[in-house]
Amino acid sequence: QMHLEESGGGLVQPGGSLSLSCAASGFTLNMYAVAWFRQAPGKEREQVSCIKNVDHTTTYEDSVKGRFTISSDNAKNSVILQMNNLGPEDTAVYFCALGGVRASWYLAGCSAGPSAWDLWGQGTPVTVSS
Repeated sequence: QMHLEESGGGLVQPGGSLSLSCAASGFTLNMYAVAWFRQAPGKEREQVSCIKNVDHTTTYEDSVKGRFTISSDNAKNSVILQMNNLGPEDTAVYFCALGGVRASWYLAGCSAGPSAWDLWGQGTPVTVSS
């Protein structure tokens, strides 16, 4: 059974850092894309970063460029989101999602909206507050 599980969220002060992990089980991540989305209270789910493991190309939402880094850890079959210089605006539940199982994902690729992603984790909360 395919499964994604996020970890690493928590409470951090403004300017601090967190490293989120998205661990896969039941399959190997290296043929798929993984995106990190976040959803703040009362707001829509938005993508913050994506990595296509086939060629390691990455994308970032403008507000996180230069602060967040997405990478793959093949040994651990996981994708990491390193978040630096966090601010209160980064407070949200962070989800990882798998793309590329269904052919329809490839119509938009990493730009695809939430409904196009094939598998989701349960989310990990991030709170940035002093």
